[in-house]
Amino acid sequence: RRRSERREEKGLESVILRGIFKVGKKSHDVLLTQTRLTWTPIIPETPTGEVTVLQPGMLLLQDVFAVKVKRRRAAGQESGGAMLGVALFFCKRKGRKLEEDTLHLHNASAEHTHAWYNALKEQIAVTEKKGHTLSVIKECKLDEYNGVVCVGGDGSVAELCHALVFRAQLDANLPEKPVKAVLPLGIIPAGTKNNFFRKNQHIEVLCKKSISLFAGHLQQVDMCSFSPVGQSVHFGFSAMFGFGGRSLARAEKKRWMASSRRREYALVKTLTLEQMSCPVCNLWLFFAEGEGEASWTTKQGQYLSISVIMENTSRSEFIKHLKRFGSSSGEFSFSFVETHAVSAVKIRPLSMSGFSKEESEEEGDSKSTPIIQPEGAAFPWNIDGELVEIANEVLIRVHPRLISLYGEEVEEAESTVSCSCI
Repeated sequence: RRRSERREEKGLESVILRGIFKVGKKSHDVLLTQTRLTWTPIIPETPTGEVTVLQPGMLLLQDVFAVKVKRRRAAGQESGGAMLGVALFFCKRKGRKLEEDTLHLHNASAEHTHAWYNALKEQIAVTEKKGHTLSVIKECKLDEYNGVVCVGGDGSVAELCHALVFRAQLDANLPEKPVKAVLPLGIIPAGTKNNFFRKNQHIEVLCKKSISLFAGHLQQVDMCSFSPVGQSVHFGFSAMFGFGGRSLARAEKKRWMASSRRREYALVKTLTLEQMSCPVCNLWLFFAEGEGEASWTTKQGQYLSISVIMENTSRSEFIKHLKRFGSSSGEFSFSFVETHAVSAVKIRPLSMSGFSKEESEEEGDSKSTPIIQPEGAAFPWNIDGELVEIANEVLIRVHPRLISLYGEEVEEAESTVSCSCI
């Protein structure tokens, strides 16, 4: 048996959180450990001093498949609302069947609720830490499986795809060359954003019907390799430098906030504090339509953000672009937005403005944060929603059909702009 189970039996398992919630209409003392959640009714003493002892309720975390924050909202209200608490969704056995059920923990404190929400999300995660997926895939006997299914959001999908391609490289003994993943991947969206999933909406139809419909239907998907100088290669789907990296770096400093609030905070702060009339980054850009350095096209300039290549512009125009971003309503139709269909791109930062004085003081580091990034300092990148700090040039290459997804091939939507995932 696992060590944590033996420690629990002896009453030695450490308590992660303890707090007061209402379960039903009664207040309960709630305990969270690594393996379970328990709640005991709080019974006031009687006039004679007698205390009624009741057995606590208990829920194993291995049975919990989702957790969410509850708010009271009016009809049509999509955000905000009075805090109600946390809801845990779990499976329970009824005879030979499993049924879904929900445990409602009521508390009106936003700080208290979000602390519990974040702790619960961390404990019910399938993977235990960043990089755990890679270690699991490296040790698995892949020839015993027909495919892999990922239940999660963008981060889980990206980490698993990287792991599958990296494992293929190891098995082929080709550490310098991308190798097509051996096992196909199925995706069931269960994260907070699922942006990758939304871009492949044809898969959603199959997911909603039944996972069995995946069998026999595969679509080939391109991936990118990200190769920083002096660092290991990473495989993924998207990268953002400049605004996208800076806003994510700011969000990571507020991990105690709820994820949606943290993203909103970082977006507003980055738009408010950045010197939008000044360049965020001064870059050399190298574009390649084919293989080999003979095909490189070089461009040097000042850029506000790079996901597609985006030049510096005013705050108001940039906000208009952000509002359209991710839709098909002309997010590229701005004079300051430039697109290139490329097979590779090299990004070489020359200089990048640091945090403003106002932001530095707000973060409590006004003395140590320079206005201009010093030579050799790391720049924040947003790679598939993960913060990666890179000090030097980055080479990004597009590798066609590197991984297979369960789903039907569909024709790409018509567009006047041809652009790779970079």
